[in-house]
Amino acid sequence: MTDIANVPGGPQRASTTDLVAASLKRRHRKQQRLQWIGMGAISIAFLMLFILVSSLVSTGWQAFTQTHVTFDVYVDPEEIPEDRLPRGGFDDALAASLGKMLPGVDMSDRKTARAVEGILSNGAQFELRDRVVADPGLIGRTIQMTVPVSDPFDQLNKGLIARDTPEENRRVTNTEIQWFDDLQDAGAISKPFNWALFTNADSRFPELAGLKGALVGSFWALLTCFLIAFPLGIGSAIYLEEFAPKNKLSDFIEVNINNLAAVPSVVFGLLALAVFIGWFGLPRSAPFVGGLTLALMTMPTIIIATRAALKAVPPSIREAALGLGASKQQVVFQHVLPLAMPGVLTGTIIGLAQALGETAPLLLIGMNAFITSAASSPFDSATALPTQIFIWADSPERGFVSRTSAAILVLLGFLVMMNMVAIYLRQKFERKW
Repeated sequence: MTDIANVPGGPQRASTTDLVAASLKRRHRKQQRLQWIGMGAISIAFLMLFILVSSLVSTGWQAFTQTHVTFDVYVDPEEIPEDRLPRGGFDDALAASLGKMLPGVDMSDRKTARAVEGILSNGAQFELRDRVVADPGLIGRTIQMTVPVSDPFDQLNKGLIARDTPEENRRVTNTEIQWFDDLQDAGAISKPFNWALFTNADSRFPELAGLKGALVGSFWALLTCFLIAFPLGIGSAIYLEEFAPKNKLSDFIEVNINNLAAVPSVVFGLLALAVFIGWFGLPRSAPFVGGLTLALMTMPTIIIATRAALKAVPPSIREAALGLGASKQQVVFQHVLPLAMPGVLTGTIIGLAQALGETAPLLLIGMNAFITSAASSPFDSATALPTQIFIWADSPERGFVSRTSAAILVLLGFLVMMNMVAIYLRQKFERKW
């Protein structure tokens, strides 16, 4: 057996091997720690996301259903005379018909009649009015109606108002709870999907409030933003990347574009307030002004994304096209830009998704006004999804709590869909070199 000590350089060689082995172990331990730290960070991020989404779902899912009451309504000619339409005692006719379903209720007592009328949403009388105005022949007849109940009874039916709470601390009295139970026993109470959340505009009554006005306002604002930011952003990126001379001026422009992408959104809101509304006299609360503001914010993102997509096209494409006699313009628009289009579309959609969620600039131009109808053009007053969430979150009515969370879920849904479209387009049209 050979003694390592008798081999020239033996102890030194063995010591070096041990040092390398120990070094490898340390490096492996550091790598494992780094992996665990990364996995921990991802786990914490997913945990926070789960807590956020679960809290929104637990609060907002109630808003996707709405309690309704179905009953027969006698259109009393004494309360609703034909010669007074569209005026008339529609609320009294509804209360009198509903009171007949409640045993032992004296509707001759004005206070009791008002309490019974309070079971119904304030919009029920307008729904009856519209039906009678559209068909005056209904006067003197009995019709069946299904209308929302008021917010306190909707919360009672959803369990948001505890029955064992002392009466003085509840929004509904024990008598009103008994009336509601009588209606449930009669099979008059239902809880269908709340389509009004998407078909109604804003209202000061939670059971009638919806997102239609905000959805339409966001549509007009994003359409305006896209029509302005998309062509200008792509045109600017193509010029700067393919045609502009590389000098101090182009470098100065590039630095400022990168800086604009990092400017807080509230600064763009102040700019829009001063320029578009103050100087140009454009209307406040208009989606057109909101679209112009969002276009200013989105253009730097589109320019940066487009330039990155153009740079990613291999130079061999340009050289081959030039070698075949194509002009500079033909090379860019017929060869380079089509290959860069997946990145361009991805950057545009991500920029629009960011614009959809912006709140501060829209608040500064007045798109947080109380609007009870959807805008029919970009120049009509409107709200947007983020500002509608802000309005409902600031409302003292308890019924708007669930609707605020539901609106956030709707907004998150749109953002997820837009990002999924961006990923799909990129994977579908992307070419690998």
